[in-house]
Amino acid sequence: MPSVLIVSDSHGSTEELAAIKARHHIDYKIHCGDSELEMDSHELEGFIKVSGNCDADARFPEEQVSTIDDLTFFIAHGHLHQVKSNPMAIAYRAEEQHAQVVCFGHTHIAGAEKAGNQLLINPGSVLLPRIRMEKTYAIMKWNTLDDISVHFYTTEGDFVEDLSLTTSLN
Repeated sequence: MPSVLIVSDSHGSTEELAAIKARHHIDYKIHCGDSELEMDSHELEGFIKVSGNCDADARFPEEQVSTIDDLTFFIAHGHLHQVKSNPMAIAYRAEEQHAQVVCFGHTHIAGAEKAGNQLLINPGSVLLPRIRMEKTYAIMKWNTLDDISVHFYTTEGDFVEDLSLTTSLN
């Protein structure tokens, strides 16, 4: 069962990233931007990463497409796709890239939803959450395209059940 850790908007918080990485044995890691770290920083080692509007290191790509097992992920921060207004633009961009899973940040608002044939995941922020009090990240796991789960956790490692989702992409 593949597993993907998804974080965003850590804004220089190295202790939180280190604690999250140490807490979970994860196959893949995604950072959706605004790390405010250098591209080659130790804390981001092993992450698929993109640039956010607060990232100064020009080596970060604006978006990435990555296939993990049988799923294609589109990763972008979201500031260039107006995600604060509506996730439709980023969903369309992901569709152009043939991605089934869309990972983004920027809003600092945690959530996961199935929209058409895509799964949209915003892990929230591990430093500065909005709407909710919890500082969050997400872990996605799947056995098949009919059995996909996205679980949200606080930076302290507590499960956030009401944000979590089980769905199918078939």
